[in-house]
Amino acid sequence: MNCASQFRWTSSARSDAGRVREINEDACLDQPESGRWAVADGMGGHAVGDVASRLVIDALSRLASPAGMSATLAQTRASLQAANRQLRDEAMRRQVQRIGCTVVVLLACDRFCGYLWAGDSRIYLLREGALRQLTRDHSQVEELKLLGVLTEEEARHHPAQHMITRAVGATDLLELDDDAIEVADGDIFLLCSDGLSNEVSDEEMLDVLTRAACERASEDLVELALARGGRDNITAVVVRAEDPNASEKTLLNPAP
Repeated sequence: MNCASQFRWTSSARSDAGRVREINEDACLDQPESGRWAVADGMGGHAVGDVASRLVIDALSRLASPAGMSATLAQTRASLQAANRQLRDEAMRRQVQRIGCTVVVLLACDRFCGYLWAGDSRIYLLREGALRQLTRDHSQVEELKLLGVLTEEEARHHPAQHMITRAVGATDLLELDDDAIEVADGDIFLLCSDGLSNEVSDEEMLDVLTRAACERASEDLVELALARGGRDNITAVVVRAEDPNASEKTLLNPAP
């Protein structure tokens, strides 16, 4: 029995190397038919980050669909732990300190979406006209924000903004956070790498997600980040939920 979703899912994805870097170390997964989406961002400055992100996305793409959200989260967690061990072994084989990547995964099951993450790739939710970040960055800057040392604006331009505290392949023990949310008709999720969130403000994300069709939104967001300078690899995955059984269609996130 598969973990089927009661929602109809539409999604789009785009990944771009940006205007500065030669290699795109980001990778993404866009599987609306399986209710599975992900973004992985190879660790900049480390060896073969593109190998890490591709290995993680390939592992997630091969997952079966077990029954129930808890089983789905557990299976995904196990897959990422296995990828972590592979990347640790590969780093040892290549005699480099680490080969790693961030990861954020969104999983649809029944009336819910579960999500897991390590690092500073993010998931946002647009609901009833408001955009909020569901994940919390695993980064030095985020820890400074929580301590009240940095404001939101100071954090955006802080020199340590790329220093993450968790990643797949970074250490022998991979720590993942996870959570779940009940889905509402018209919900729009955005998964992205920091190449998007560092270039595009929350207000700009909200504007694009509100006015653009889901099939165009990922393209528009990446183009906006490129226009801002595209200083890093940029990835955006946009996911929209539609409840075929909803008695009253929401007018707050109307279908384009």
